[in-house]
Amino acid sequence: MEIKKILENALNKSINKITNEDAKFNNIVSFSSRPEISDFQSNIAFSLAKQLKTNPMELANKIVDGLDGDVKNLFNITVIAPAFINFSLTEAGVMQILADMQADSNYGIDKTIGNGKTVVLDYGGANIAKELHMGHLRSPIIGESIKRLYNKFGYHTVSDVHLGDWGLQMGLVFAMLEEYGMTDYYYGKSTVKPVVTLDFLNENYPKASKRSKVDEEFKKKADNYTLLLQRKAEPIYTIWKDIRKVSIEAIKRNYSELNCTFDLWYGESDAYPYIQRTIDAFTSRGLTEESDGATIVNVAREGEHIPIPKKNPDDVNEKQLYKNPMPPVIIKKYNGGDLYATTDIATIMQRAESYKDLAEIVYIVDKRQATHFEGVFRCCRLANICSENVKLTHIGYGTMNGKDGKPFKTREGGSIKLQDIIDMVKDKAEEKLKSNGVKENSDQLALAIGVSAMKFGDLSNDVSRDYIFDLDNFMSFEGKTGPYLQYTAVRIKSILQKAGEFTRKINFVNSEIKNLTIELLKLIDAYKLALANYSPSQICNALYGLASAYSTFYNNVRIISEQDENKKNSFLTVSELVYNALCDGLDCLAITVPEKM
Repeated sequence: MEIKKILENALNKSINKITNEDAKFNNIVSFSSRPEISDFQSNIAFSLAKQLKTNPMELANKIVDGLDGDVKNLFNITVIAPAFINFSLTEAGVMQILADMQADSNYGIDKTIGNGKTVVLDYGGANIAKELHMGHLRSPIIGESIKRLYNKFGYHTVSDVHLGDWGLQMGLVFAMLEEYGMTDYYYGKSTVKPVVTLDFLNENYPKASKRSKVDEEFKKKADNYTLLLQRKAEPIYTIWKDIRKVSIEAIKRNYSELNCTFDLWYGESDAYPYIQRTIDAFTSRGLTEESDGATIVNVAREGEHIPIPKKNPDDVNEKQLYKNPMPPVIIKKYNGGDLYATTDIATIMQRAESYKDLAEIVYIVDKRQATHFEGVFRCCRLANICSENVKLTHIGYGTMNGKDGKPFKTREGGSIKLQDIIDMVKDKAEEKLKSNGVKENSDQLALAIGVSAMKFGDLSNDVSRDYIFDLDNFMSFEGKTGPYLQYTAVRIKSILQKAGEFTRKINFVNSEIKNLTIELLKLIDAYKLALANYSPSQICNALYGLASAYSTFYNNVRIISEQDENKKNSFLTVSELVYNALCDGLDCLAITVPEKM
């Protein structure tokens, strides 16, 4: 039941009676900032009184008088000076809302919003031939949650890890393998097939990258291998497939431990058949020009200034600097090679042709890539790569920093492997469980709690902001943390199991049940806000509010030992609703609820 929508419709109906117009005002009801006074409030009488040139209080009272009887049964309605319309749920209203929630497993969330339209989500951002590191953590965490959020509203989602498996990085790998004689087998110079491991690649790729910056011959060799790969020349293409297979196996292990799954394991290589068509789309429209041997597309708009992100977004005194203009997009290098922009545009063409009901393509990538994606999106619009009806979105996330406020690194200053982070949070969870006296401590339980702590610590922050990775705080079983929410859900499940069979009906309401009802409604509202703003933190906040309200409820009432059957059934029914809502919300964050804690 979308209470705010019900109230808005009722208010609009009453206003239309007064004005004799068929107008519709949106977002005119909010949860009350003064819960001791009311549960919901509307300030519509203020703005409308100015338009109608009438007294706000008189207008507010007229609006209330015109509300239909159904709303008046659900709420006690008052008008408070200077013209606030306040709504407080009645017992009958609470019972009705909870009964509706019982009957609807989706808690009133409208699946027709998505109506089966397709949203492609591009996240993960892993590169083959390289081990995953801390820089690959936020994208799958945020992307997986947003994907599940879209599903909740009835969209058909397609998640694509979109591997970095093409381009110069692969050329560097091949140049390095040649140096070690590991390409001889493929050229018929050896009968022994080399075993190319991810450990070997991870150790030696950085060396190859550094060498290419100082060794011109090595760089030329890498460039040549890059071109050979782009042309799928043998045996380079076969070597590449072997490396890709080894890399994907390792990537899947890491992401599965984060409870992140992908529908597609495509990469930049899959855009290859669309590259020439992409280039042709620009050249046929006269959008390209030559610059130092490279082919570019100018995407700057007249009079445009591109703001440079402030060091401190909250500092109003910090001078805003601008880049001007938007830089051109290079779609072909001087040597004929393709760039990231080219493959990204070609991938959008591929996706547009693959999904005829495509509504949106969402990229969850570091916010420092904002200019890149803006350029790519502008190119797509200029060359009509996809329909104007397809929304192109870049969700730019901030940096995960250590307690010193600097990017999270090893003590030696290097990037921390993602597997090491996963192992670290699991070990921390094991310590926490032991200190809490949990005897049945398994690896799976520790992993579930550790990953929950890490993911909730990330998602509870605004996506675009940098945040401090503080595992000690994240791992707490109290306060706004993932383990606290898991523990609350596990506690409720234990209560329900001990209670056994009961009549699932609310026929008793006290202040605690009413408060839980409000928090359940806030959670429904949070899903809508989260979808509109690509903001899982809205869900995190609402889940914490619900868990906190249940803790108060648990401390203030007897549940299993309650002798009054009406009260007991009501307590157990609302407990079950809260349990399902917590599990559902945590699942939307891709956080699992253990059997025991």
